[in-house]
Amino acid sequence: MFRLLLLLFLTWMSSALVSIPLRRTRSIRTRLRADGLLNEFLKDHAPDMINRRYAQCIPSSTPSLRLGRTSERIYNFMDAQFYGEISLGTPEQNFSVIFDTGSADLWVPSTYCISEACALHRRFKAFKSASFRHDGRRFGIYYGSGHLLGTMAKDTLKIGGLTILNQEFGESVYEPSESFLTAKFDGVLGMSYQSLAEILGTNVFDNMIAQKLVDQPVFSFYLSRKSSRTKPAGELLLGGTNEALYIGPINWHPVTAKGYWQIKMDSVAVQGVNLFCPSGCQAIVDTGTSLIAGPTNDILRLQQLIGATPSNLGEFVIDCARLSSLPQVTFVLNGTEYTLTSEQYIRKETLGKNEFCFSGFQAVEIFSSTDPQWILGDVFLTEYYSIFDKGYDRVGLARARHPPEP
Repeated sequence: MFRLLLLLFLTWMSSALVSIPLRRTRSIRTRLRADGLLNEFLKDHAPDMINRRYAQCIPSSTPSLRLGRTSERIYNFMDAQFYGEISLGTPEQNFSVIFDTGSADLWVPSTYCISEACALHRRFKAFKSASFRHDGRRFGIYYGSGHLLGTMAKDTLKIGGLTILNQEFGESVYEPSESFLTAKFDGVLGMSYQSLAEILGTNVFDNMIAQKLVDQPVFSFYLSRKSSRTKPAGELLLGGTNEALYIGPINWHPVTAKGYWQIKMDSVAVQGVNLFCPSGCQAIVDTGTSLIAGPTNDILRLQQLIGATPSNLGEFVIDCARLSSLPQVTFVLNGTEYTLTSEQYIRKETLGKNEFCFSGFQAVEIFSSTDPQWILGDVFLTEYYSIFDKGYDRVGLARARHPPEP
């Protein structure tokens, strides 16, 4: 009887709901703007310029970095804000990573990295890990505003008390873009479908499922509206949902293509009038993108409708005094309306003694042979608790439960 109880206890302990606190930091774009460096950075870091400048450094066997390919795995790398902690190796080496549903790879800087950016971040020391297994294959990931090269490896990964054995990951050895210099996080942990991976092997959450570490093949995100010194800025829950963080019901949306967490979007309405996607679009639910992105022509028209005007840096600015008069924007997904007010889709930033209001919409062209594609990033996900179900290949959305504004 004692052995049976012990076995049941160990089984319960090894298969559980695991919460990972998420922190919010000022985005790379915000930090560069505050330092007066954003204009110079944007001129020097257009995707095509990066690809050509570093083309001679890219191995011909790395298809993701060949000249002319400009797809991003994190579509708005410069605005990513939410990240959490993981550890790799035996004994543990700690890293902060973006938990990104828009990519599938795990990578952290290597101690052998030759880039200046690596010197400002925690670096993985393979020689100090007893469980490290060298792979030797090369990988490359291109982010548009920065890319990296590295080698593949395997080691023990720990997230929120869970131990994942023999996890494939990348050790970056070359991070030429200045965006990595400014980033507060060390690396990225991708949580999309495996088909997006540049690093061969099984991605992190699939490994958790295979090793029976979670109650259900489900993970969920809660992103808070404001940062706090005493409370986490959000939560990633592995194995299920946290009912205290959302207001039901949960609306489920089938995944339409197993790469990104991609779902069908019926239309986008402004003040109740359907103006975009009249024949339907695809929407990518992406925690690695801060803004809401869509096709260029649609987004430019949307910026006009909300009264946003372009700045000399290519961003769209709105008079903060006009927020109460701006229209609501509604995304219709599978017949369900998800509405954002101007207070929710406008980003406020303080520079010195002045407050500025920036549009939460951005133009991004995602090349697709099917419907036009939009990205529902953190501007949207802050208002809606998001659930990613690999068992049924679906995304659940429910109104996030935020504390009342003071």
